Formats: sequence, C-alpha cells, structure tokens
Amino acid sequence: MKEKLELEYSVNVSPNILFSRLSTPGGLAEWFADDIYVQDDIFKFKWTNAEQQARLLHHKKNRCIRFKWTDDDDGESYFEFRIAKDELTGDVALIITDFADGGEKEDIIELWDTQISNLKLALGVS
Repeated sequence: MKEKLELEYSVNVSPNILFSRLSTPGGLAEWFADDIYVQDDIFKFKWTNAEQQARLLHHKKNRCIRFKWTDDDDGESYFEFRIAKDELTGDVALIITDFADGGEKEDIIELWDTQISNLKLALGVS
C-alpha cells in the first residue's frame, strides 16, 4: 500500500499566475517536464529518457488540479497541486499531494523539492 504525502511550498505569486504553470502544457513544460502534449483529458509528459501519461481527474481554476498516472494500477493514488492563499497575510502556498511506495518516500520528496526549485526559477521567485 502506498503512503500519502502532502508537501507544502511557499510560492508567493498570484494564484492565477501559479495555476497557469500547473495546468497548461506551456506552463508545465517550464518546470515539470521537457515537453507536454494534451489530448482530451490525457496529458503526455516527455523527459529526455522517459515518457508518461496522466489523466486529468479534477480541475478547479486557480485552486486545484489533480492527475492520475495512466500506468498506475493503484486505484487510490494520484498527484495533485493545490493553491492555498492565507487571507490575513496574502501568502500563497502550493500544496502537493503524492503517493510513495515504502522505500521511495525520501526520493519522491527530493524530486518534488527539485521540481519546485525549477518552478520558482521559472516564476522568478525565491
């Protein structure tokens, strides 16, 4: 059984700008994959030595987007980007939900840390 992970990153840009980097092929290609193609609700992610497809499960503009890898047999797992804005401070956080097999937790956290560093570079924030 996979373990559910929730990772939170401070990304202080407007939710609208952040959401475009999480939900569009052009935005995702800036930080998540080398190239992305979309057909209907299937996103095809391409990297140098790999290709993977994910189905878009849920989409709420400027708030949340959820995908499921098409080759993942686990009916429960998905990966999700959720945007949270603190009403008092105006701070914006990106909350990532993902799932890890037993020995993969640290690797997955490290991968997301790297990906979010790339996202912040693309957004011009630290």
